[in-house]
Amino acid sequence: MTVTLFISLFTFGSMLCGVITEAIKNAYKNADKPYSANVIALVDALVVGGLGTATAYMLMGIPWTVNNIICLVLMCVVIWLGAMVGFDKILQTISQISNLPKKENNNE
Repeated sequence: MTVTLFISLFTFGSMLCGVITEAIKNAYKNADKPYSANVIALVDALVVGGLGTATAYMLMGIPWTVNNIICLVLMCVVIWLGAMVGFDKILQTISQISNLPKKENNNE
């Protein structure tokens, strides 16, 4: 696996996993059921990272060597970390921007 492919899969996988994690968290919240966001993100990362990387291997004809299988496992871990950090920080930034005090225009 090349570095470019690893970074591309990580970027796409983290975004997809973050969105799916938030959707599942909202479903649990709407059903008034307790949940662990980290565990949800981990399961999503295993599915998205593992299946996404395996699909990329199959479609690109990348051989199943020990190094590529290690990269597949590492992809699951980095997507998990990226999804946990990324989406929450995006929401926090949006809420901070929306709560900024508005300046009055005194140029009359």
